[in-house]
Amino acid sequence: MKKIVISKLFLYRYRFVIGYVVLGFAFATLLFVLPLIAQKGLSEAEIQSATSSYYLGKDGVLNGDLVDLPYRVLQKYSITFFGLSAFTIKLPSIIMGLLLGFLLILLLNRWFKSNVSLLASCLVILSTPFLFLAGNGTPLIMLVFWPTLLLWIGSKIQGEKRPKPLYSFAFSLALLLSIFTPYMIYFAVFCVLFVFLQPHLRFIVKNLPKLPLAAIIVLVLGGITMLSINIYHHPETIMELLFADNFRLGLFFGNIATGFAPLFSWYNTPENVFLAPLISLPTLTLALIGLFSTTKGFFASRNSIASILLVFCLIITGFNPDAIIFFILPFSILIAHGIKYLLEKWYGLFPENPYARIFALFPLTILFAIIIVPALLQYIYGYRNNPSIANEFNYDLATIRHNLTDDKLVVKEHFDFYKILENKTNIKIVDSFENEQQIAFLHAPDEAPKNYELSKIITSPMRDNSDIIYIYTYSEKEGE
Repeated sequence: MKKIVISKLFLYRYRFVIGYVVLGFAFATLLFVLPLIAQKGLSEAEIQSATSSYYLGKDGVLNGDLVDLPYRVLQKYSITFFGLSAFTIKLPSIIMGLLLGFLLILLLNRWFKSNVSLLASCLVILSTPFLFLAGNGTPLIMLVFWPTLLLWIGSKIQGEKRPKPLYSFAFSLALLLSIFTPYMIYFAVFCVLFVFLQPHLRFIVKNLPKLPLAAIIVLVLGGITMLSINIYHHPETIMELLFADNFRLGLFFGNIATGFAPLFSWYNTPENVFLAPLISLPTLTLALIGLFSTTKGFFASRNSIASILLVFCLIITGFNPDAIIFFILPFSILIAHGIKYLLEKWYGLFPENPYARIFALFPLTILFAIIIVPALLQYIYGYRNNPSIANEFNYDLATIRHNLTDDKLVVKEHFDFYKILENKTNIKIVDSFENEQQIAFLHAPDEAPKNYELSKIITSPMRDNSDIIYIYTYSEKEGE
């Protein structure tokens, strides 16, 4: 009987490829399905984002409307081509979420062994905060996308004795485009300082070929010049890029407390769209183990960068509490460090025992099931049933699309947003009452129209303010 060699089996040889394919399929499916199951409503930030994106014109761009431009263009065309709905508003984030998940997998696979990167990728991209970020129809996801892209391109440059000029050029272009996203100017400065302070990176820059280095310098100077001209003509742009709206220095520490509240708290605070706790206890434990393991050899670029990114996250959270979502990036690196540390310690106990590796699969499977399954259930049911969170999303748009077809709808609040419904639908949005046989009001009118009687109230599954549409029918008798 022929002896079976495990290393030659198909499943063993391609185990990581199969694992990444399964993970990618599950991740893509979740991104397109879960946001519509969990977050059917829209937050105030999503409504504002969709409105500003749809009405973005060439004149606005030429006149300096550059903040979050790549995302807003993508959202504009999504709404224009497919009509206004919760899905089309969230579609740009879903697309960017797919790219971000792919980049995180590539980054972790670049820095860690395949077994560590696969396990860490599962924990990160199937987590509640990541799924929320990819299902949130605002440019918030770009705050994580650009640093992840820059770190991955940077790892391709750092890991080579003679890095390809194309990667250097791509890094400079990504760095240039990123500064048009709020708070990324700080990250650009951080990248430049890190390169100059890290001896190995400084050596790489000095040894880049002269021609691509000159092209990079010209590109960066051109971008900075364009930004400077824009800021000169539109000074408010620099405030949007550096700080949140109405930021005051005295609010800095209060913003940090607000931002970190859902990170460690078990209770949701009002006016916060992040579901607490953002990090489960097992995941937090892994991250802390990873942070501890990086203390040895801290000044190695890969080890120190996660800790430095945590400091960066702390600073930008002081400007805007929503920026706490940036923690996904450093935590993904720390989680990978934690898994690497645990596996090394386990295999170190049984260096000559192959059965120990097999036995380790059972506790690992249980651990990952404990982390991933509750996270998915929390994401699905938390955003639907947690009153503190659910009431931060309004279901008006979904209720209108589901119940009205050729009606006239009187809208007082967010008129410009609902006016977009006239594209791809037969619904007419008006801001004042018109004499019709039947007229619909978004929410109760200040005063019932004369000679009309209330015929129907259409509600939503919300706990508060669930009465969405009031329909009045003309009731005056003929001849009166």
